[in-house]
Amino acid sequence: MNEVNKTLFIPLYGKSQVSKKGIILKDPAAEKIWNAEAFPMHGKSKSKWLTYNMAMRARVFDDWTDAMLRENRDALVLHLGCGLDSRCLRVKEPYGSWIDGDFPEVLSLRRKYYKENASYHMMAVDVSDTEQIGNLPDGETAVVILEGVSMYLTNGQVRRLFQTLEKKYSRLHILMDVYTEFGAKASRYKNPVNDVGVTELYGIDDVQSVLKDTKIKCKGEHSFTPDALVNELKPLERVFFRAMFSEKLYRKIYRLYELKLVS
Repeated sequence: MNEVNKTLFIPLYGKSQVSKKGIILKDPAAEKIWNAEAFPMHGKSKSKWLTYNMAMRARVFDDWTDAMLRENRDALVLHLGCGLDSRCLRVKEPYGSWIDGDFPEVLSLRRKYYKENASYHMMAVDVSDTEQIGNLPDGETAVVILEGVSMYLTNGQVRRLFQTLEKKYSRLHILMDVYTEFGAKASRYKNPVNDVGVTELYGIDDVQSVLKDTKIKCKGEHSFTPDALVNELKPLERVFFRAMFSEKLYRKIYRLYELKLVS
């Protein structure tokens, strides 16, 4: 695996550790895979606070996906840049068609732990390649999960991704986390992904800039650290966590956007 692909072990570790504690996120698949793979973690990647943050981010994406499936029963779910994530197992709502997409070398590892069935499939997809995005299954409505993806794409690549998705689907619901430009610059020197060799990251200050020339609109922002999840921590941990990931400070670095297209 290259350096970018190796970053998948950081959220996997976080989810596995938090799941063992029985808080925030129940993820037995992450526990199983982490125990089997035992990828060597170093530095900031092993931070307890980062594990909480990774688990909360995943839970926010899970809850949003469930909400989208309740509203769009026939939607195609596209989890692009899925890594080893088990969202397809964690969501509570039924789905008719779910695609987990990532690079071939990632899927080669993923297939050791996940099995395809009538409603669930894995597909080799490079999100920066518009031709590959164009080869995704057709449908009317797509629920698109872009967790931990945008920061490895230039603004132009993100825009072309959206333009291609817009051509394929009549209705789009997208949840995407992004670094700000300041966050991307700062991350070159102090970020857990540096521990696996990643140094080049990209930020988005104005989400409207990557929606240019599309009909996709920004519906709003979501919190990475909702009070209901932070309150699952021990009292003293809550104090430290809120100090480290205060909403006002965190937004200067990292944001979570919900996007929507209805043609």
